[in-house]
Amino acid sequence: MDGRDGHRAPAGKKYPVYTEECLKKIEDLFDRQQDSIAAFVIEPIVQGAAGMIVWPEGVLKKISLLCKKHDIFLIADEVATAFGRTGKMFACDHEDVTPDILCLAKSLTGGYLPLAATLTTKRIFDGFLFDYKEQKTFFHGHTYTGNPLACAAALANLKIFEKEGTLRQLHSKIKYLAQGLKRFYNLTSVGDVRQKGFMVGIELVKDKKTKEPFPWEEGVGVKVCQEVRNHGVILRPLGNVIVLMPPLAISEREIDHLLNSTYKTIQNVIS
Repeated sequence: MDGRDGHRAPAGKKYPVYTEECLKKIEDLFDRQQDSIAAFVIEPIVQGAAGMIVWPEGVLKKISLLCKKHDIFLIADEVATAFGRTGKMFACDHEDVTPDILCLAKSLTGGYLPLAATLTTKRIFDGFLFDYKEQKTFFHGHTYTGNPLACAAALANLKIFEKEGTLRQLHSKIKYLAQGLKRFYNLTSVGDVRQKGFMVGIELVKDKKTKEPFPWEEGVGVKVCQEVRNHGVILRPLGNVIVLMPPLAISEREIDHLLNSTYKTIQNVIS
């Protein structure tokens, strides 16, 4: 779909997210608008705010190849998916994709302080590397850029990843979480459970067979997240989708508590 300030890849009810038909539409768009498209922006592997939508395997790689073919920069928004959240250091690592621009934040500091970083390839970096007098430098900055306290937290966080082997320890916990999520399909109000690493979306539906959603105004997801606090668990909803994004340091015992509390609450709130 053509946007006011650019183009949108065709995805939605007519073209379900990243099907082969959708990829063909993207390629057709690139063919038609190659000279007017500078970059393609994606949230790789998992679309978080969209409802924890997990990409089909191989699609990220195909999009990356399409961008290379048409000389279009690939910008990956990994604000939510980086630093082990999907089971890899970066979501792009699942399909060996190196974006031209990588956007990072949130877990960069372990969530203790706000900090963001933008990484680029040398090709893009060199595009702004000129003598000052040429005025082609990327004259950009924020008042609190490079905050020393936030940067120190980020460095400490990265040292923990290396010292404690955080990613290696995640594998067994991701499998344990996946096993525990299976029973949620027993609930008549759960239409789908989507998981990639430590990113989970439990979709609540009014009708399990037709996948008819609860009316937005009923606030079913909000009610579940309010009630589950009585079990000492803090969750957030994305509409009718209950989001689970536990800390990477969570234990199996704590995973049990998280899942048991969420299961019981859904059962009690929607009866």
